[in-house]
Amino acid sequence: MTYAVVDSPLGPLTLVGNDAGELIGLYLDGQRYRPEPARFGDRDDAALPAVAEQLDEYFHHSRTTFDVPLHLVGTPFQRTVWTALLDIPYGVTSTYGALAETLGLTPRSARAVGLANGKNPISIIVPCHRLLGSTGSLTGYAGGLDRKKTLLDLERGQELLTG
Repeated sequence: MTYAVVDSPLGPLTLVGNDAGELIGLYLDGQRYRPEPARFGDRDDAALPAVAEQLDEYFHHSRTTFDVPLHLVGTPFQRTVWTALLDIPYGVTSTYGALAETLGLTPRSARAVGLANGKNPISIIVPCHRLLGSTGSLTGYAGGLDRKKTLLDLERGQELLTG
């Protein structure tokens, strides 16, 4: 494994890749459930250049989808939730309950969907920020609600504030 740290309007992003060149982690500084850096392998800021480039394009409003190879590491249920997140289009939001229903679960499973969503290891690219509470409120984002709001604002066409 190897990792790179790239700058972004949200602060430094840590990109973690496996030996096959797949992205297995994208972490924000201070993110809840972020593994210890010693588990990321060797640092090489030139690693994963396509990921860094696509993130830069995303933050500059010139990319709405990502096409880098991903390797989702989690329980079968978590991977099912994370895969379903990939179907939520840029600029669109959904709710934890609606995603549960999409997966054939009862609305009461919204909490389980939320817990899986919170442990998403590839933030931004696997768009966990696009899930809202049942009332449309900003709830639960491992990178912090301010960052969630920033990502949603970006996708609504609003400029990001830097510095």
